[in-house]
Amino acid sequence: MACFDVVQPAQAQTYSFSSVKVEGNERVDAATILSYAGIGRGQAVSAGELNDAFQRISNAGLFEDVQIIPSGNTLVIKVKEFPTINVINFEGNKRLKDEVLAKIVKSQSRRVFSPAQAEADAAEITRAYQEGGRFAVTVDPRIIRRSGNRVDLVFDIKEGKVVEVERLSFVGNRAYSDRRLRQVLATKQAGIFRRLIQSDTFIADRIEFDKQLLRDFYLARGYVDFQVLDAVGEVTRERDGFFVTFTIREGQSFKIGNVTTTSEIPEVDAAEFEKVLKLRSGITYSPTVVENNIARMENLALNKALNFVSIEPVITRNERDLTLDVEFVIKRGPRIFVERIDIEGNTTTLDEVVRREFRNAEGDPFNPREVRRAAERIRALGYFSDAKVEAEQGSAADQVVVNVDVEEQPTGSLSFGVSYGADAGVGFSAGFSETNFLGRGQTLALSLGTASDSRSSSFTFIEPAFLGRDLQFSFSAGYSESNSDNADYDTRAGTLGVGIAFPVGENSTLSLNYKLSDTRIKNVDAGSSQILHTEAAAGGQVASSIGYGFEYDTRTTGLDPNGGLLLRFNQDFAGLGGDLRYISTTGLALAERRVLNDDVTLRAILEGGMINMVKGNSRVTERFFLNSKIRGFEGNGIGPRDLNATNQDALGGNIFAVARFEAEFPIGLPDEYNITGGAFFDVGSVWSLDNAIGGVQNCGTGSLAACAAVDDSMNLRASVGVSVFWDTPIGPLRFNLARAIRKESYDKPRTFDLTIKSEF
Repeated sequence: MACFDVVQPAQAQTYSFSSVKVEGNERVDAATILSYAGIGRGQAVSAGELNDAFQRISNAGLFEDVQIIPSGNTLVIKVKEFPTINVINFEGNKRLKDEVLAKIVKSQSRRVFSPAQAEADAAEITRAYQEGGRFAVTVDPRIIRRSGNRVDLVFDIKEGKVVEVERLSFVGNRAYSDRRLRQVLATKQAGIFRRLIQSDTFIADRIEFDKQLLRDFYLARGYVDFQVLDAVGEVTRERDGFFVTFTIREGQSFKIGNVTTTSEIPEVDAAEFEKVLKLRSGITYSPTVVENNIARMENLALNKALNFVSIEPVITRNERDLTLDVEFVIKRGPRIFVERIDIEGNTTTLDEVVRREFRNAEGDPFNPREVRRAAERIRALGYFSDAKVEAEQGSAADQVVVNVDVEEQPTGSLSFGVSYGADAGVGFSAGFSETNFLGRGQTLALSLGTASDSRSSSFTFIEPAFLGRDLQFSFSAGYSESNSDNADYDTRAGTLGVGIAFPVGENSTLSLNYKLSDTRIKNVDAGSSQILHTEAAAGGQVASSIGYGFEYDTRTTGLDPNGGLLLRFNQDFAGLGGDLRYISTTGLALAERRVLNDDVTLRAILEGGMINMVKGNSRVTERFFLNSKIRGFEGNGIGPRDLNATNQDALGGNIFAVARFEAEFPIGLPDEYNITGGAFFDVGSVWSLDNAIGGVQNCGTGSLAACAAVDDSMNLRASVGVSVFWDTPIGPLRFNLARAIRKESYDKPRTFDLTIKSEF
């Protein structure tokens, strides 16, 4: 600490100085110091005023030492200036690099050293370490004196160990287990991979976020009275971990009772608005569901050119049967307009990318609910680490300014990966992806991959707002070469595709596409089926097709938070030029539901496809294989197979149908291990060939036995098994132990299967 002295005469004494002398200053000129002192020549000055002058000079933050000495008719002001900072160094830091710490501190080289600023910088460094879970960190600022009134500023850092969350527990939960609630939180318990996982470190600010996650979880399940009474983090005796306890009050789960609509506007028919509601009695109450129905009614009002219409929900509790009656009241809202939308913080992202997430523009009627939904859409873009959207009074009482303050985050990634599959073996991949290309919200992706018997590359470009509308445009190109599993031939394929996709409902999307592909079958082994030799002899085949796809997905936006439905249907029509003429149809239906207080997930998947050749015969490059669709079999291990050929190659089929049923559940291991169990039952088949005459290549001149027909009938296959799911830091692992309970003699079963995929 600097030492400050002032010579104070008797309190009643006054002074008058004919001159003021400043000593010791080098960088700060005397006039500046005199202006801080505020004492003029010949002015009568008391001892108290001298002390005030001393305080003003000291508080300027420019001097290490200040003395004010009356000497006869002369006032002497002696100062010792703070040194300048020569260099700033960090010692003892390993977890945070010098470059990161340099951005945190406000002290700068060639600037005046300030002890207060150095202490503030040390506090900010400490805060940065604590956000990473290192609460035992200490940061001491030190100075090393150099010549010329300079100092080196050194921050001596003792990082300490990461303070982890040893236990997450809950008090007051009856409906849901501790295990289920831990899945909701962003904070995780420390597990066997504690050195790799950062979400298990204790971060005080994350606790508030966890509280909100718990509220959202319970409210979505009808617990309207849910409260987080307390959230406490207690440090362990060894000070190397935290015990975090959430004390909650669940209350009761309410369901929707009577749903009605009334109108306070004479020209608005309530019955017409009630028709767009998708809220029915008996379902679990959720604020999100109510908000979605309000949005439907407001959209109807806009379509009918009814401005300043407000939909207000009135909730009535029925304690006896635990239901909530919902009355949607159509009111005349205040006449308030959007004056402008101001966007700040987007140094890379263009304003239009943020602005298009608003459904209203400058001059439109102001809708607070729509502003909140726009804020959610902006956060969902993934371009910003933080996004705040607030409305404030505009230039007039009926004007509102919407302020958008965003904080950008990296949106590009360069990845290198390794994968393993029992069929493909070990594979390596590299990729580049940018989801906000040139700040326009566009996606650009490149990838290269190789496995033991395959090579692939692809390029993808996506424009999410084509022509300034809610219309997604995509372009893709790819090239691949492979040696098919359980088959002695190679394939080569090059593809180009363009498409557009747009929403046609709250949960549904329609897409249109065009594809151009050139595929070739080559290097067919002499012992392979005549069917493959015939297909290879045709050389490269070009397919030019148009198609459409429809998807309906309620897994994240549906009425039921415990379940959801996914429907997909796609058709491609080849024949717009090219060599191939066919219609390819595929469909998928998936239903998923959590039961037993969300601890068990049940899933059912129905999938099928058909290719109808309008001209010629299908080839293995167009036909279906049930790889990964029925567990318990090798790749290309199911379906029509030419038993009269030496290699008995898998041929695929024109039609397939599969039903998969599975359950995922806890197996008693600690949650932090991220290991769960599963059981499954798969059944299905692939069948139908245009050309079923097999045999070896010279069957045309051989015996009839060598040209026997391939069995392409619809023969069911089925398997049962158990799974172990392990979500590790290096990627999700899945172990399948399966048994084929129905198969053909020529099928190739597999009892054990392991898959892993990782990017680092």
